[in-house]
Amino acid sequence: MTTLILGPILRHVTETTATIWVETSDRCNVSVLGSTAPTFTVEGHHFALVIVEGLSPASTTEYDVTIGDEVVWPLPDDPFPAPTIRTLGATSQRVLFGSCRAAAPHEPPYSLELDHDPRGRGVDSLRAHGLRMLHGEIAAWPTLLVLLGDQIYADDPSPEVRRRLWHRRGHRRSRHGVGKPTAIPDDVVGDFEQYTWLYHESWTSDVERWMMSVVPSTMIFDDHDVIDDWNISERWVADIRAESWWQDHIIGGMMSYWIYQHLGNQSPEHIASEGILAELLAAEDGSDTLREWARASERFTPVPGGYHFSYRRDLGDVRLIVIDNRNGRDLNPTARKLVGDDEWAWVSESALEPCRHLLIACSLPMLVPGGLHDLQYWNEAVCAGKWGKWMSRLGERVRRAIDLEDWSAFDKSFRQLSDLLATVGTPSESRDAPETITLLAGDIHFAYTADATFPDRPGVTSRICQIVSSPIRNALSTRERRVIRFALSRVGRSIGRGLRRSIRGDTTPLVWELDNGPYFANNIGMLTLTDGGEPPHLVIEHAEPDDDGRPVLDVVMERSL
Repeated sequence: MTTLILGPILRHVTETTATIWVETSDRCNVSVLGSTAPTFTVEGHHFALVIVEGLSPASTTEYDVTIGDEVVWPLPDDPFPAPTIRTLGATSQRVLFGSCRAAAPHEPPYSLELDHDPRGRGVDSLRAHGLRMLHGEIAAWPTLLVLLGDQIYADDPSPEVRRRLWHRRGHRRSRHGVGKPTAIPDDVVGDFEQYTWLYHESWTSDVERWMMSVVPSTMIFDDHDVIDDWNISERWVADIRAESWWQDHIIGGMMSYWIYQHLGNQSPEHIASEGILAELLAAEDGSDTLREWARASERFTPVPGGYHFSYRRDLGDVRLIVIDNRNGRDLNPTARKLVGDDEWAWVSESALEPCRHLLIACSLPMLVPGGLHDLQYWNEAVCAGKWGKWMSRLGERVRRAIDLEDWSAFDKSFRQLSDLLATVGTPSESRDAPETITLLAGDIHFAYTADATFPDRPGVTSRICQIVSSPIRNALSTRERRVIRFALSRVGRSIGRGLRRSIRGDTTPLVWELDNGPYFANNIGMLTLTDGGEPPHLVIEHAEPDDDGRPVLDVVMERSL
């Protein structure tokens, strides 16, 4: 009998439609609320995206998943509330967001120090929120879950996946019967099949699986979805492409990302116009089709008309633009940009369309606090040869060692972003400016908020705020926290300013300051936006075990924007 391996995962929802993603054990037809979709096959795995139409706005509809005549979800003894689809049309939106969720067991010990306990990742804040939902009103559930990178750790997997990798690689024998090591690092997954292990581990836990069946979700990748420092520089790309194992690794990563994360980000209309899903459904085995697409998409220098991973969602009068700042980079040292020109034009056009609240989300923080911004600005200039070839090589080593790759490490993109924020935030005769522009990000493994202004642009009326919520589950060690605190201190800021002056760097017209934070514990953010005139309301909570070892959330910061 064909069974459900993963899902159902509720993805793209509008006033009248919804898409539901599943992975099954064999080829079949999958049905939800009278809509049926066949599976497509890639590398021996079977997937379906069911597009449900004809729903009513602002409605809540229970659903089940059937394969043939058999109901495969929910299970007969399922203790959780029935899966539901809540369509758009309500007067408020509740956006739950965060990044960096490492897989680990969901029971004590919850050690944060990996040196003491290899399972230690702390308490999972996403699971803690799901447990709260089980006992709360449906009206209080999130409208949308925004996952801002590092859904999986392809280069730092759990002990269980490490054991599977060892068994697959460690028992290989040469023709003489002697163990033969593989070229790929021991803690890095190697191909599409091994990537699927990571998604299965991350998404099969009972609470999270139920939560993702009732809360629509969007996702975007960051480096650890592939490997640390992914596309940090042109030199890095040249070095990694010289590794014999890289091609299988990156192609497997891109293929699995498109299936497990990106397909559900898109609207039914975009899926139809793009045509990739139709090609996969038409093929007996879509592996070659998706592999060729992945090879083309992996090019690190963007080309006009190339594949865009950025996308948008409209939630009533709230617009969410999610930017890919990882795969679509231009890494030419003379034109370094986080987002290629073609994709940036799309971002700008989408941001300028009228809305009341604009959310711009990506994996990397746009406004980093303390001395971190100036440090990254200085490092980019040094790597480009500002202080000579020898310092350029040293700067590159520093860039990779401490992950200097936020927007401030790509100065052209940072200034493009500043210009866009000023333009969008200034009303004109043809358009009103949004009341708020909120920048959502993760990656940096601590949470904070930073309000931003344009002192020399009095026409900017939108309130602008950077919110970072990270990690969902992968807290920094004590030593790493000390380093961050120093960078944010008065001394750290002074050092950063000195580095900027040393290369005669220009100042930025955008000014910001850390308002709340840093919060280092595992955390998750909730932004509530209403159409009743109230400003957006933000809550950031961190996860910890209660007296019985169960994950719970405590508020660490609450404010209006």
